[in-house]
Amino acid sequence: MEENNLHRKLSSRHISMLAIGGSIGTGLFLASGSAIHQAGAGGAVLAYAVIGMMVFFLMTSLGEMSSYMPVTGSFSTYSSRFVDPALGFAMGWNYWYNWAITIAVELSAGALLMKYWFPNTPSYVWSLLFLIVFVIFNLISVRGFGEAEFWFALIKVLAIIVFIIVGILMIFGVIGGSAVGFSNFHAGSGAFHGGYFTLFQLLIVAGFSFQGTELVGVTAGESKEPGKSLPKAVKQIFWRILLFYVLALLVIGFLIPSNDPRLLGGDETQIALSPFTIVFSKAGLTGAASFINFIVLTAVLSAGNSAIYACTRMLWNLSKEKQAPKKLGELNHRGVPVFALVITVLVGGLTFLSSLYGDGKVYLWLLNASGLSGFIAWLGIAISHYRFRKAWVAQGKDLALLPYRARWFPFGPIFAGVFCFVIIIGQNIQAFTGPSIDWQAVLVSYISIPLFLILYGVYKWRKKTKYIPLQSVNLDND
Repeated sequence: MEENNLHRKLSSRHISMLAIGGSIGTGLFLASGSAIHQAGAGGAVLAYAVIGMMVFFLMTSLGEMSSYMPVTGSFSTYSSRFVDPALGFAMGWNYWYNWAITIAVELSAGALLMKYWFPNTPSYVWSLLFLIVFVIFNLISVRGFGEAEFWFALIKVLAIIVFIIVGILMIFGVIGGSAVGFSNFHAGSGAFHGGYFTLFQLLIVAGFSFQGTELVGVTAGESKEPGKSLPKAVKQIFWRILLFYVLALLVIGFLIPSNDPRLLGGDETQIALSPFTIVFSKAGLTGAASFINFIVLTAVLSAGNSAIYACTRMLWNLSKEKQAPKKLGELNHRGVPVFALVITVLVGGLTFLSSLYGDGKVYLWLLNASGLSGFIAWLGIAISHYRFRKAWVAQGKDLALLPYRARWFPFGPIFAGVFCFVIIIGQNIQAFTGPSIDWQAVLVSYISIPLFLILYGVYKWRKKTKYIPLQSVNLDND
């Protein structure tokens, strides 16, 4: 297979850290405080735990398919093979677009973070520097990219572990003065407040925080012994991420009451108000804000690096499936799809320039159009796995032949798929609850849905594709 030219050098160590690095970012380090403020510590933990369970089912679904059929840019291939080629086309381009816009977001965030130390340096200097670094990491080889991601993720993981240990010591009064105990967990309006609507909104926030775990599927075609490394990575990823999120949120909830107004200040421009900074400062650790700024910067750089990787591999895969120009499928001697990399960097760079010099509304629309793309990709994973397993049984194949078998089938993909669909439809439900429908808010929030449907419809009309019967599903993993 020509795919072997994509040097298979990603071990389970790289794959696990890639998924962890992709999903642990500003959502935990900054937005977690706002989540606790809105719904209480109990509400925040519940929301992240529920979304964590959904992600668990998605990861097992992806693990079953990718360990049997390891394909770079797997989402579009699985949708094309198991459901409908038009769905694969729409899924691939939807996912590429999502990460291409993410590049611009991370470039902007990185520049803001650098202003903490260098307030007088123009933002575009840092953004250009970061973009060059991303390109270098992705040009070296897949192993070079994997090593960079491993260390980016490791820094974040170590910071969270230190935070949890320090927090536990503070709760019991070992450091930071007298024992805090567990009273703050119920302080203010209680551990749960804000009602069902607030909790639902928090589920959406938690869902965005977990996005990036599906990068395991993108790396499938470039992993060592995918039948072994992918199942191992899938098993580790869920528990590690869930423990990091839930334990960190519990520590914050025990140490900072939910009615503390500082919890609403968690964004890239106010690192000093990050719940992590507040806790470290309470512990008497000097330079806490500067330390957290550095950690968040690594999270941003990790996300930008992963975005370029995901985009280039998805374009490469679309080219191999004849759903993108053939040129995008060409590799250099290091196994890197260079033309796909160039196109991705140009789109990400132009989007970033639109935020600096163009109409701010254009940038806002682009961001909103990419906002739901991750959930659409997750929904596609659930549908593809359901169809994959049904086709496997319908064609009389033995389940024991699968390198990794997802438990809880068919409940897992059905639960995850329904949950994703509900979040996609209800992400801005308040636009429909006023005296009249706010059509501008509806359009801004849901623009990714018609874009996805246009991609699906146009390809289906041009190629005359059909829904694939179970007996005709191609299960050849060669």
